[in-house]
Amino acid sequence: MKNPSRLGWVLLISLVFLVMATHDLQAQCVMCKAVAEESADSGGSGRGLNTAILYLMAVPYVLLGILGGVFFWKRRKS
Repeated sequence: MKNPSRLGWVLLISLVFLVMATHDLQAQCVMCKAVAEESADSGGSGRGLNTAILYLMAVPYVLLGILGGVFFWKRRKS
């Protein structure tokens, strides 16, 4: 790796782009979507299902990002 600061900028820009690009995504399987639509139409608990799925999906990525950042900065110091 010839220029470590350039890699940092590329990673930062990629992360910002990914966060901005996934802001409006709705991640659901077909069955979850059908249940959520029926439940939301009748005023049930389907309204929060989309948000819950997105939170559950985001947690591993956030943890891996933090772990990768710690590894990157520790390795960069040594």
